[in-house]
Amino acid sequence: MNGLRAVFVCLAVMCAAVVSPAAAVTSAAAVQPGWSVLPVPAAAPPVTVSDLAARGPREAWATGYEHGTDGLLRPMLYRWDGVAWRRDATFPGAGEPGTLGKAQFVGEEVWIFHNRAGAGEILRRSAAGEWSTVPLPQTLRIYQDFTAVPGAAWVVGEDDTGVKVLHYDGSGWTARSVPDGVLYLMGITARTATDVWAWADTSTGTTVLRWDGTAWRDAKVPLPANSNVHAILPEPYGRVTVGGSRYADGVTRTYLMTWNGHSWHTTYPPLGGTHAGALARGPDGALWLPLRSDRAFQSKYARVDGSRTTFSYGSKRTNAIDVAPRALARAGFSLLSFGTAEIYGSKPNLMSERLGG
Repeated sequence: MNGLRAVFVCLAVMCAAVVSPAAAVTSAAAVQPGWSVLPVPAAAPPVTVSDLAARGPREAWATGYEHGTDGLLRPMLYRWDGVAWRRDATFPGAGEPGTLGKAQFVGEEVWIFHNRAGAGEILRRSAAGEWSTVPLPQTLRIYQDFTAVPGAAWVVGEDDTGVKVLHYDGSGWTARSVPDGVLYLMGITARTATDVWAWADTSTGTTVLRWDGTAWRDAKVPLPANSNVHAILPEPYGRVTVGGSRYADGVTRTYLMTWNGHSWHTTYPPLGGTHAGALARGPDGALWLPLRSDRAFQSKYARVDGSRTTFSYGSKRTNAIDVAPRALARAGFSLLSFGTAEIYGSKPNLMSERLGG
């Protein structure tokens, strides 16, 4: 009997030795990574974040502007190298009044829109780290948005004569007309030089326009009634996601629309009236948006995957009274955020967080 008991004991020990590593792996796989703080060198507050673009885990750029001691706005540029955020002040006009807008990767270069004391230009940084500029053919009163892809760049805005759409084909600029009834262009984005999307305020409401390489046309997107558009996300394989908000019965409600190559599908995730301008596709395949947090000392993010919406919080920040991510970007297998954090007794300054690594 004692011998049989010894056999059972030995078998139990052997089974534990075999099962435990697998169980440990399963347990580790079930643990989801959280948001971690990435320190950012301080700027001159209050600061405004314009955009965040990432090429991979070792290169990302964040743009915006700060307030100089003379009360004028100064352009603000930060570069992520996979280890830390560092301020970049090597670009033309870095010390002059102005602002930086959207950043785009074009081949091996990074292109950034620069409002240089009222005159618009595109900053171009080569793979070797050398900067050059592409001036706009005219000065606009408002520079609303910018996008660039290999073979083309677009700037939309206004001057005293109305809406302006400027197209750069690599050698020069051309002014392009828009359909009748367009009152204002609110944003623009592109997948290729012949597949460009814009959203506009028109005489009949918000409308999505599409450039097919020849002309701008109404894209016939069936937007919800009484709605506007915050962002359009063209993705590989023909998928397009539109994020915006609809006003109905005294309440603003965020919506997402997805084109699957055949039809549009509209959903209303539980996001309240969140502004969807920072909409990004994460490395997990889900859509991510920063939210207005219900915790003053932590940021908040929404993850939308089909019909399921989940939420996560950033790291706790001591004495914070407002943590506000302004932009999101996929960086390899991680998700980067960039924005502002206001600590009690001081003006908002820069913050950054990363999900995954």
